[in-house]
Amino acid sequence: MSKPLEVFTLVESMFALDGGAMFGIIPKPLWMRTNPADERNRIDLACRSMVVRYEDYDVLVDVGMGTRWNDKERDIYKIVGSTPEVKPLNVKHVILTHLHFDHAGGLSFLNDSNELQATFKDAKHWVQRANWGWAHTPSARDQGSYRPEELEIFEKGLAEIELIDGIAEILPGIEVLPMNGHTFGMQVVKVTTESGKVYAHLADLVPTTSHLRDPYVMGYDINPLDTVKEKREVLYEAAKSDWTLVFGHDPKTDMARVEMHDSVPKLVQA
Repeated sequence: MSKPLEVFTLVESMFALDGGAMFGIIPKPLWMRTNPADERNRIDLACRSMVVRYEDYDVLVDVGMGTRWNDKERDIYKIVGSTPEVKPLNVKHVILTHLHFDHAGGLSFLNDSNELQATFKDAKHWVQRANWGWAHTPSARDQGSYRPEELEIFEKGLAEIELIDGIAEILPGIEVLPMNGHTFGMQVVKVTTESGKVYAHLADLVPTTSHLRDPYVMGYDINPLDTVKEKREVLYEAAKSDWTLVFGHDPKTDMARVEMHDSVPKLVQA
């Protein structure tokens, strides 16, 4: 099988989260310069999927928020949009960076008869075994980020799940790199195309371009010091090897490259 022909991104939906939670220890006057908050202290975020196109099929990395939200939840998270761009794709594989609701919510939907359906019923779904286990038994600290209903399609046999153990090349040209700072078993998805260009979906390791520098770590991360270490390593390799980075939550920037200046990552045009 040949390597991917191209990589592009789609925004499944827009939503919002508390700015303080998104920037952890960083004071509000600093993060407000790049990510202004609304009257409820929320900042705008995207749910950005990466599409890896082969000759005969597509691979989708992350599926966004989906449609299974009530009016109260939609208001809390300021959800706008839901999967219109991904439906025409010829998706044969879905790679989940992790199973938090803003990355895995689009796995399923309810049809007109209120019956549960898999969004990509003919696709194989890939997730790290460590994250699969953690999603079933999360800590009290992060259990709100996982929703049991996201896993129903697998438990009911409506879709196929493939669990990955660590670093692996799961498809030609697609490698997964586990990270444990944000949550156990999250994975960065690295893609090398037929032409040799390298892309990496950073998921919540670097959710927006505002999170490039070391201390800019989310309050949601369960192991923030690990996030700092993992981020340094990935961004160093990305700068050294000229990767194009995909930012899963940045409201404006989908892809960019980075360069290191005195060990500080700087954004450059993709």
